[in-house]
Amino acid sequence: MKLSIIIPTYNEEEYLPILLESIKKQRYEDYEIIIADANSIDKTVEIANSYGCKVVEGGLPGVGRNNGAKVAEGEFLLFLDSDLQLTYDYLLKLVDEFTSANIGIGITQMEPLSEKREDKILHNLANWFMIASEKIKPHGAGCYGIISKKELHDACGGFDESLNFGEDTDYIERLAKIEEFRVLRNPKIRVSTRRLEEEGLYTLILQYGKSTVNDFRGKKTSAEDINYGFGHGPMIALDKEELEEIAEKSSHINKKTKKKKSKKTKINVQNITSKSDLEKEKSNKKTVFYGVCGEGMGHAIRSAVLIDRLKEKYNIYIFTSDRAYKYLNKKFNNVFEIGGFNTVYENNHVKNRKTLFEAVKDNPTNLKEGYDILYKQSRKHKPDIIISDFENYSSILSKLINVPLISLDNIHMITQTKIDYPPKHQADMLKAKGVIKAYIIRPKIHILTSFFYPKVKPGKKAIIYPPVLREEILKLEPEIKDHILVYQTSDSSIKLVEKLKDLDEKFIVYGFNKNEINGNLIFKEFNEDSFFKDFQNAKAVICNGGFTFISEAICLKKPIYSVPAIGNFEQVLNGFYVNKLGYGEYHKKINSEKISDFLNNLEKYQNKLNTVKKTNNDDILNELIYRIEKYSKKL
Repeated sequence: MKLSIIIPTYNEEEYLPILLESIKKQRYEDYEIIIADANSIDKTVEIANSYGCKVVEGGLPGVGRNNGAKVAEGEFLLFLDSDLQLTYDYLLKLVDEFTSANIGIGITQMEPLSEKREDKILHNLANWFMIASEKIKPHGAGCYGIISKKELHDACGGFDESLNFGEDTDYIERLAKIEEFRVLRNPKIRVSTRRLEEEGLYTLILQYGKSTVNDFRGKKTSAEDINYGFGHGPMIALDKEELEEIAEKSSHINKKTKKKKSKKTKINVQNITSKSDLEKEKSNKKTVFYGVCGEGMGHAIRSAVLIDRLKEKYNIYIFTSDRAYKYLNKKFNNVFEIGGFNTVYENNHVKNRKTLFEAVKDNPTNLKEGYDILYKQSRKHKPDIIISDFENYSSILSKLINVPLISLDNIHMITQTKIDYPPKHQADMLKAKGVIKAYIIRPKIHILTSFFYPKVKPGKKAIIYPPVLREEILKLEPEIKDHILVYQTSDSSIKLVEKLKDLDEKFIVYGFNKNEINGNLIFKEFNEDSFFKDFQNAKAVICNGGFTFISEAICLKKPIYSVPAIGNFEQVLNGFYVNKLGYGEYHKKINSEKISDFLNNLEKYQNKLNTVKKTNNDDILNELIYRIEKYSKKL
């Protein structure tokens, strides 16, 4: 026999017939059905017998599933909850994909037994999340069609019967350490929305949200932790002696196993110190994983300065994307390219819909590839601490492997301090806060870097330091010559820059990746030596609202005309404080008349900039080292 279908039940006379009828209608026929019943007091057992099912003693779901597996005759085991319904040709698609994929454990995707739009969206999100994380943290969103090889099930001791919640995810994770796991793409199973209807969306989000976060942190969740109950009637709990007996029997489950692709599953329990452990012990250096946001160049530039100072003291592994990867990979060893998000701009406007579309389109690939790299490297090098410069995958990795996280960036000024901002941008501010809070999850400390210094909000673990500046910038002796430096980080801003032709001034323009002279506009491809010289000698600068460039302009005492990207609140905030502190002006667009007025007031801005105290990077570096030593996971 190919397939044994195992269904734990307790008082399921309403739902079980729907499931059994959908099984009966399948074209695939090489199966048996085993009902593991937990002493139902309704007609559940009678219904099971009428459909020709084997009936065995059940209990908690894990107990019932294991009891069903003990009498199963099939090569594969399919575990179903009783309130499901199979879609057309589900079993045929299931067995075909499972065998052709040559995997040991799999789960099917879900469709709600509901026509409500919100139910469909919710289940689609659950499917997306399972697929996105299948290579990183194999798990299921419930026992909605878990299929495994019987020999693998037996080798791993089946479900952990001491668990009263999350036993399905625990089961998937343990088996996936030995043979490959996959979220099957073809078979779909219809699931009941009864818990959603009985307990409400908010309650379920809290329950499953907490359990999922705990799961990624390596922490078990009990039913009591989230007020979860099995079935729809009283449940007799196992006593202490029974729990201890079960725990003793299943203690072998969590020991390390060796994965071997073959028809027969062999379990090799080993306790070996890895090569990376020995090398680390020998070097006696802490290992730091450093995640760097790949959007723009500011995060990469700042991180490079700090990493260059840290690399002799620590073993550092860098994870980033896009232009930041190219920049950092030229400077350092151990740089790994992962996925990242990028904002879509058109004519200096943030295009939210296109940004969201690109993020949704790319995220499953980013998750799969990015986390695959991060997780594999974490297992190989065992980081003591993770630092994130607004890089969200490394933030989640810290929770996944339970390693402390330090956040170091300027972005969290928005969430951690009492900022001033233009009231008309409140909606942009709230949107930015939501994104920022989702990116970096509960670090030990926020080390903030900023050219403005509002108060830290009460109760926040944050400290503010001046901007991190490149050593090349710190060494420059600024002069004032006849040109204005224009720096644009988005090549979609070419139309804005062309308006500068109306002015009787010389503009040196970076950011469009070309060498060209067009009237009074001198376009240059980026070259650090040339850029530093033009920056050093400029009489003023025109830029977006990018933090790093503005910070370097302040250091070099260059009056600033800031045109933040519309819809980018962080850039708006930077431009707003440039204006507030008297270092220059902030405007919605490049306007020839306003630039003329700005240039007529350069002396005023220059005088204000001359009062800014020059700093270096020593203080923030010492703070970072102090935090690394304080929070590092002990060897």
